[in-house]
Amino acid sequence: MAVLASSLAFVNASLINVALPAMRADLDASPAQLQWMVNAFNLPVAALLLLGGTLGDHHGRRRLLVIGVALFFAGGFLSALLPQFATITAGRAIQGVGAALLLPNSLSLLNGAFAGEARGRAVGTWAAAGAIAGAVAPLAGGAIVDNLGWQLIFWVPLPLALAAIAVALMKVEEVVPDAGGHTDVKGAATATLGLGLIAYTLTSWSLDGVFDRAVILWGGAGLTILALFLWIEHRVGEKAMMPLGLFGARAVLALNLLTFLLYAALGGMLLLLPYLLIESAGYSPTRAGLAIMPFPLLIGLGSPLMGGLAERIGARLPLTIGPLVVAAGLLLGLRIEEGASYWTAVLPSLLTVSAGMAITVAPLTSTVMSAVENRFTGTASGLNNAVSRTGNLVAVALLGGILALSGAALFDGFHRALIVMSVTAAIAGGIASWGLAKRDAR
Repeated sequence: MAVLASSLAFVNASLINVALPAMRADLDASPAQLQWMVNAFNLPVAALLLLGGTLGDHHGRRRLLVIGVALFFAGGFLSALLPQFATITAGRAIQGVGAALLLPNSLSLLNGAFAGEARGRAVGTWAAAGAIAGAVAPLAGGAIVDNLGWQLIFWVPLPLALAAIAVALMKVEEVVPDAGGHTDVKGAATATLGLGLIAYTLTSWSLDGVFDRAVILWGGAGLTILALFLWIEHRVGEKAMMPLGLFGARAVLALNLLTFLLYAALGGMLLLLPYLLIESAGYSPTRAGLAIMPFPLLIGLGSPLMGGLAERIGARLPLTIGPLVVAAGLLLGLRIEEGASYWTAVLPSLLTVSAGMAITVAPLTSTVMSAVENRFTGTASGLNNAVSRTGNLVAVALLGGILALSGAALFDGFHRALIVMSVTAAIAGGIASWGLAKRDAR
């Protein structure tokens, strides 16, 4: 059930990435509109995952998971029924709210059912299943776009959502570790508004690179509201949706910095690569989906092994090496040029990035969960997922200028982005080495 529910988010992201060029052409969408169709999902996930984890702890993890999947279904149905820019954006925002509820609670239910090395393997299996779903989705989405039209991609996750609800209601017992806890509505509202303004600011700036008055004003407003969010969380204390006391632990701080940087780099690559292959390298959506398939498949094969291994050897080594391997893979992507062979340019980069993420994903997830007290596992899960989505949100918001390019200029923009993303991933590995040194030494 946890695997089925959480796979919805992976499928949703993979499907739209291969459909973006066709959607841009048919809807006559601007680069900013493409960014918002992607970030309409990322924004509520980033802002509300924190609340989703704490709501599950307070009101029932199964209940919140079912509500989240139902919202995911409703948003997908709206996008499928009325495939226009406004309704797709609204539908994906609703799906983002649903994902913010289902993701942390699916993992918390899984975490509570296992312990020790078995927990590491279970988390690895959870990550693997999501990766495999993410592998099938772009190929299926590409085939649908090529043969039936991009409008039909929004129907694909709906049967999975219904199945997840049925399994959860019939097979999963309710878990309420902190009944009657405080719901941090003010924190959720300020986080959503602050991140939304930051995303708007970065999206506007990325298109022309000019810090005009509007960019400064909106950016300043976003930062001010995020500062207000932190003040609210400080005042609420342990009952906050993001208890700031969690960051008193060096390992927790390092793990979340690692997550933000690594997933920002990865999110940028996964948005730009299929877009580049379709727009400027002459790939069909089906071929682009097939080209990307090795990435999630390798993660799916490697994650279960790394989950158990990290329980035995400690997390510091894999969480240091993994991001460095990702950085190397991103640099290999500089060989992707006009007319370059898939086998000698695209595939080596994808395989190397995949290997780095396979080393990283399961140890990162299980270490985040074990770094806090059991009563905070839902909150810690929501926090780490929110941080990864925030990294993705920021990356997408910064890439509008590149999405506006075409032909040889798009390759040049892609290469510049790869260099920045590689440096970002390498810094993430260094942070893991620093932050987990004392933890693994104990």
